[in-house]
Amino acid sequence: MVAVPRFRLVRYAGLAGAILLAVGARFGGVLPQWRAGVTPAGIWQGEHGPLILGCWLVGTALLAGAWWAARDGVPSTRWVYVTTGLWLLPLLAAPPLGSRDVYSYACQGAVLHDGGNPYAGGVREFGCPWLDSVSPTWQDSPAPYGPVFVLLAGLAVAIGGTLVGTLAVLRLYAVLGVALTAACLPAFARRCGVAPQRALWLLLGCPIVAVHLVSGAHNDALMVGLLTAGLLVTVVGRGRPLPLFAGGVLLGLAVGVKVTAGVVIPFAMLAALAGAYRVRALLRDGVPVAAGAAFAVLAVTGVSGLGWGWVDGLLRSGDSVQWTSPPTAFGLTVDYAGRLFGADLDAVPVTRLVGLGLLAVLLVVLWWRARHADPVLGAGLALAATVALAPVFHPWYATWPLAVAAATAIAGRWLVVPGLLISFLTLPDGTNLARFSKLPGALAMTAFVLVVAVLGVRAARRRRVAPDRPELAEAAPSGR
Repeated sequence: MVAVPRFRLVRYAGLAGAILLAVGARFGGVLPQWRAGVTPAGIWQGEHGPLILGCWLVGTALLAGAWWAARDGVPSTRWVYVTTGLWLLPLLAAPPLGSRDVYSYACQGAVLHDGGNPYAGGVREFGCPWLDSVSPTWQDSPAPYGPVFVLLAGLAVAIGGTLVGTLAVLRLYAVLGVALTAACLPAFARRCGVAPQRALWLLLGCPIVAVHLVSGAHNDALMVGLLTAGLLVTVVGRGRPLPLFAGGVLLGLAVGVKVTAGVVIPFAMLAALAGAYRVRALLRDGVPVAAGAAFAVLAVTGVSGLGWGWVDGLLRSGDSVQWTSPPTAFGLTVDYAGRLFGADLDAVPVTRLVGLGLLAVLLVVLWWRARHADPVLGAGLALAATVALAPVFHPWYATWPLAVAAATAIAGRWLVVPGLLISFLTLPDGTNLARFSKLPGALAMTAFVLVVAVLGVRAARRRRVAPDRPELAEAAPSGR
C-alpha cells in the first residue's frame, strides 16, 4: 500500500520537471539564429535569464531525482511506458533543448536535397539557407554521420520544406528511434535474464533520453534503436542463418547512422552462438551477422551515391576540445602544466591518439574475455570504453552503453550515477558548461581517471592473489 503513492510521486515529480524544462525551452531553448559570445553569466543577465536557468536547474533535478528514486524497481513495463510517455509530451511541444546539432542535421539535409554532397565540405561552402542557426564550430565541417542518416536528413528537408517543418521531421525520427528501443528492450532483457521493467526504466527514465534524444532530436536515438533491435534479433535467432543475417543488417544500418555502433558487431557475433564458443561455431553462427552488417553498409553507401566520404568526415568530429573526454582532459592538463614552465605544448592530439590506441587494445581484451562470459555485457562495456576514450564526449553519447548495459545484470547504480551527473552538463540553449571550465575540469577529470586506474590495478592485484595465497589477500589493503 505504501508503494503506490511513492510511484505516483515519482511519475508526477518527473512530469513537473519536464514541464519546467519545456518552459525553459520556450524562453531560452535552442532557437534559430546563433548568438555569439553566449556564456552562463550572459544567459542569467539576459531577458528571462533567471526563469530560464531556474526552470532548467529545477526541472533537470526533478527528472533526475525521479529516476533515482525508482532505481531499485518499478511496478511494471506498462507503468514505465506511461510514465516516460507523460514526461516526453511537454518536450515534444517545445523548442529543442541542449544542443544545436539538429540545425546541422537540417543543413546537411538541405545540401543533399539541393544536389550537393555533405561529405565534400561544410554547410557554409554549399550555402545552406539556415546557416545562421548552425553552431560556428560545425559550419565548415563535413558531415560525420553515416549515409543512412544523411539520406534521412535529406528526406526530412523534402518533407518538411521549411526549417520548422524539417526540425519536426527530425524530431519524429528521434521519437521513432526511442520507440524502437522501447519496443525491443523488454524482450532483449528477458533473453539476458533481466527483468524487462528494470531495463526499460534504466534507459527510458534517464533524463538524457528526454532532453537530448527526444527534445534535442539527436540521431543517436535512431542508432540506439537499430542497435537494440539488431541485438534482439541476433539473440533470438541463435543458430539460424537467416535471422542472424537480418540481425546483422539492423546492426549495419546502425553503423550507417553512426559508425561507433560498429564496435558492437564482434560481440554480436559471439551472442549469435547457439552453444559454447568454438572457432567452428563462430564461423557458422557469427559470420552471418558480420555478413549482414557488411551488406547493409555497402548497400546503403552504394544507394546514396555519396561514396565513402562519410569515413573522412569522422576525422573532423574531434574539432571540439572539451575536458569531458578523458584523453582530451589529459592533453589539456599537460598543456597547462607546460605553461607553468614557459613551454607552449599541444598535447591534445597526442593524448587523443594514445586514447584511441588504448581503446583498440581494450576492445580486443573485452572481446577475448566475452568468448566464455556474457557477450551482451561485453558489448555494453565496449560502448562504454568507446565513449570514455573517444576524442570528444557529449552527454547524449552516454545512451549508447546505457541501452545495452540496462539489459545486463550490472548494478543499477553504476548506470544511474553517471547519468545523473551528465544530465547537468548543458544549458537549455545548448551552452556546454565544459566550455567555461576547461582548467578545473581538465584537472578534475585527470585526477579522477588516475584514482580509478589506481583502484582498478589494486583490485586486480587482490583478485590475482586471492586464489593462490588467501592469507595475502586478507592482508592486502582494502583501498578504503
